Amino acid sequence: MKPLIYIVCIALILQACGQKPAQKVDDQKPTRPNIIYIMADDHATQAISAYGHPISKLAPTPNIDRIANEGALFKNNFCTNSICGPSRAVVLTGKFSHVNGFRMNGDRFDGNQQTFPKLLQKAGYTTGMIGKWHLDGLPQGFDYWHILTDQGNYYNPDFIEVNQQTQQVDTTRIEGYATDIITEDAIKYLDKVKNSKQPFMLMVHHKAPHRNWMPALRHLNKYDAVQFPLPDTYFTSHEGSTASKMQLQTIYKDMYEGHDLKMTKEKGSNELAHNPWTTDFDRMTTEQRAIWDQAYQSKNDAMHDANLSGRALAEWKGQRYLQEYLATIAAVDESVGRILDYLEAHNLSENTIIVYTTDQGFYLGEKGWFDKRFMYEESLSMPLVMKYPKAIKKGTVINALTQNIDFAETFLDYAHVGIPADMQGKSLRPLLEGKQDFDDFRDAVYYHYYDYPAFHMVKKMYGVRTKRYKLIHVYDDIDEWELYDLEKDPHELKNLINDPAYQTIKAQLHKKLKALQAGYKVTDKEFEQASPQSVERAFKQFEKLRGHTGTSYDPITNKDRKL
Repeated sequence: MKPLIYIVCIALILQACGQKPAQKVDDQKPTRPNIIYIMADDHATQAISAYGHPISKLAPTPNIDRIANEGALFKNNFCTNSICGPSRAVVLTGKFSHVNGFRMNGDRFDGNQQTFPKLLQKAGYTTGMIGKWHLDGLPQGFDYWHILTDQGNYYNPDFIEVNQQTQQVDTTRIEGYATDIITEDAIKYLDKVKNSKQPFMLMVHHKAPHRNWMPALRHLNKYDAVQFPLPDTYFTSHEGSTASKMQLQTIYKDMYEGHDLKMTKEKGSNELAHNPWTTDFDRMTTEQRAIWDQAYQSKNDAMHDANLSGRALAEWKGQRYLQEYLATIAAVDESVGRILDYLEAHNLSENTIIVYTTDQGFYLGEKGWFDKRFMYEESLSMPLVMKYPKAIKKGTVINALTQNIDFAETFLDYAHVGIPADMQGKSLRPLLEGKQDFDDFRDAVYYHYYDYPAFHMVKKMYGVRTKRYKLIHVYDDIDEWELYDLEKDPHELKNLINDPAYQTIKAQLHKKLKALQAGYKVTDKEFEQASPQSVERAFKQFEKLRGHTGTSYDPITNKDRKL
């Protein structure tokens, strides 16, 4: 009997007996996981204890660590453009900034373009977006969204949503703390979809710990007694990098003493020192502000009594910054814990991919800086932890070179949705499931920052990072190349661009850079320069905005200098 006839006969016999022929596993409809994507704003890798940095050991993040311990931790994950809005656009589209059209804050995101939430929605997912949007326009591809206005505020923030009765877009101020409000909204969303037959995808975007680092009332004094280690590079002369010397994001020179560091004008007073953006404090209720002022009174009075200046004041500012920043993260970690607990309590944990990341890295005093933007490791590197019990083994560590451009493809892959050919990243699924060698995944990452002249006056730059080396081209009103050996110089202090011993490496990096730009369709228009007049105007504007009392510490001369 021929094989085909034999199979047909068996099928007929089984049907006659009231049984269906067994299906192959591949023919069965796959179970599609739920997806929860939690993204903070400016959360440095150094401030997540799963990564083992000395700072994070004093300010642990046990709930974010739960995701890493129960799933995967990525050690070489990077952004494509280290600034808020553009990073979000990359995550949504799976395309570089020059392709999705959102290169810098102030651009307008084309919401009509293809995004992974739209593709999931089309494939039957229920989709939600809660928290910081920061892309102008209104979210598309979501069945439910509830977003902060612009950057959002920590206390009593304004939210935008669609009024279900009028179908008009309304803006409503909600009393409370932003991180807590976003968390409550996320839990309510999960309550609505937990019993649905459709899988869900929820994006939870926190404002925290974005500048100006306002902790929840319950955390105002959380780290007052902790002495955090300032980075070894807190005071540096920035040799070999003109761009590093010309930035305006040094903690002890450029932070706003009232708005950022919560310093007061004089002992016994609650009036903040320089505070150009008053809305963050003016929107607090009388009760909230009273609790806030009481929490800061004694430590600000002690600062005035100490009468600090020079290096001592610069170090004090570094400590105050870390205390504020890390205390702000405490509520974010609690939020992650609440969501994890909810999933476990409702038997959703096993079939839910849960991700924690941020929009880019952040400086915690390295090179004396706060903020991001540069292609150096602290701002280029993005924390990424992910758990999915069905497919990811506990304690998985990923050392491959990955980027935020890979996120959309990963979610589509796990949802069994075809990955569009015009997306520029790669699914992380083979790495997570041990089906691809780390070295074969990617041999280099491409980076491009455009936002100049703008806040902090960080020059435009692009470059390539391999597993060991980094080549950066700073352009616009200057033209300078930087080369670093990350194995020998992890803090990126020695520019090797003219070192004879590295000329072969330099040539190889230039070749790789050109290949990546060609592959990612980078055109000449991406290197347009700003006018000298616009640069001069912006520099004067942001220098003036700093509003210091008149002097700032200069680590090169070890003296205060006039501003």
